[in-house]
Amino acid sequence: MRAVTYTEGSSIDAPGALVATTFPDPAPTDRDLLVRVQAVSVNPIDTKVRQGAYKQGCEPKILGWDAAGTVISVGPEARLFKPGDTVFYAGALDRPGSNAELQCVDERLVGHKPESLNFAAAAALPLTAVTAWEMLFDRLDVARPVPGAAPGILIVGGAGGVGSIAIQLARQLTDLTVIATASRPETAQWCRDLGAHHVVDHGKPLADEVAALELGTPSFVFSTTGTGAHLPEIIELLAPQGRLGPIDDPATLDVMPLKPKSLSLHWELMFTRSLFQTADMERQHAILTEVSQLIDAGRLRTTFAESFGPIAAANLTRAHALIESRRAKGKLVLEGFGN
Repeated sequence: MRAVTYTEGSSIDAPGALVATTFPDPAPTDRDLLVRVQAVSVNPIDTKVRQGAYKQGCEPKILGWDAAGTVISVGPEARLFKPGDTVFYAGALDRPGSNAELQCVDERLVGHKPESLNFAAAAALPLTAVTAWEMLFDRLDVARPVPGAAPGILIVGGAGGVGSIAIQLARQLTDLTVIATASRPETAQWCRDLGAHHVVDHGKPLADEVAALELGTPSFVFSTTGTGAHLPEIIELLAPQGRLGPIDDPATLDVMPLKPKSLSLHWELMFTRSLFQTADMERQHAILTEVSQLIDAGRLRTTFAESFGPIAAANLTRAHALIESRRAKGKLVLEGFGN
C-alpha cells in the first residue's frame, strides 16, 4: 500500500518531514476493520505528533487521525461492521494512522458514515465530533446545572475544528446560551452561521467581553486554544462552582487560582479510551453513530472547509503548515491517492 510517513521531531519545512513510501498491506486481527481510506482530514494532533510532542509508539510511523472509507475485511472478533460498509473514525494514537491507502482500526472507535455526506465531508468530522461530544457530555456534564449560574457556555476558539462542532452540538442538544470566541470578521461570521448566539473577540479581555453581553456569569468554559494565556480571564468570568474544560497543551497551567471559586478542571483527550483500552471504549462507536444520525437528520453540518487535493506528501505538508499558522477555519480535507 502507499502511505505518507513522517520524521519525528521535524519542522514542517525540513526536508523529509513528510515522505511518500510503500508498505505491505496490513491485516485485521481481533476486532479490527481493514478500511480502504478514501478521505482524511488534518488536525493539530497530526502536527504535534510530527513535532514530537506525543509519541506514536508504533511502526510504520504514519500520521492521520480522521478518515472515511470502505471496510475491506474484518477481524475474527468483529461484530459491528461487515465488508462493504462505509465508515468514518478517528482511530488511535498508538497505531499507524490514516495517511495510507489501507488502515486497520478497532471497530469500537468507528461509526457508519452519514449517508448524506460524501467521503470528504465525512472525514472532516470524527476527531472533532468525538472530542466535542466527550467534553460537553462526559467531562463538563453540561446537562447538570451549576447552581445560581447563567445557563451558558463560552467556547474559546469557536472557528477551529473542535469549536465548530461544539457550537452545533451545544445548540442542538442543550438549552445553553452559546458564546463563541473569534478574532476576525470571517471567523466570527463562521461561528454565527454554525449557531453561536453571541461571538466575542478573544484578542480582548474575555471577562469584559462576556460581561458586556449582560447574560450573567456562565456555567461552563470549553477552551480549545490559548488556555494558558486566557486562564486569568476564564477564572474571572466563570460562575462560582463552574466547570472549565481545556483540550490544548499549555506549557504550564497553575490551577491554584481555581480554588476560591471551587472551579473544576476537566481535561479531554479523545484518545484516552483507546490508549488505555477502557471498559467503555465502545462509547466512541455510539457517539459517532449519534453524530451520523444527526447529520442525516439535518441537525448537524460537516465542518469541511477546504480541499487540499489527493492524499500526498506535498499536499499534507501544505495542510500541516496552515494548521500550525493557527489561521485555519473549519477542517482541511484530502481525498484519494490519485494515480
